[in-house]
Amino acid sequence: MDEKYIDALKALSEPNRLRLFWLFLHVDECMAVAEAMDIIGETQYNVSRNLKMLYRAGLLNHQKKGKWVFYTLKDQAAPHCKALVDSVRQLPEDEFKEVTQRCILRLSLRVDGECVLGPDSEAWLSKLSH
Repeated sequence: MDEKYIDALKALSEPNRLRLFWLFLHVDECMAVAEAMDIIGETQYNVSRNLKMLYRAGLLNHQKKGKWVFYTLKDQAAPHCKALVDSVRQLPEDEFKEVTQRCILRLSLRVDGECVLGPDSEAWLSKLSH
């Protein structure tokens, strides 16, 4: 049996990892750890660990650019992995409404499509309060 498939199922069984992966599928295929921290509202340790588990499960790629670590959606070749990704893609949007709004709000702070603000920045906190 394909171990990556089992790892992917395990990775997606945790609610915050499922939320993050759903956002990669529906909002943006690229996200910085700092952005994910603000979107999910978790610590750097927890967000990094969750993203790393999705990476190790073969669902995401990662790349370091300067001080930022970016994760991107990984294309799936195996039919059973494509089916798993498609099943997450089909989950009801209503279940992800709040986190989607936070994601769109946080990504609106990008400059030229790039993350330029760390977590809990004044700009982010200001946007949240409006």
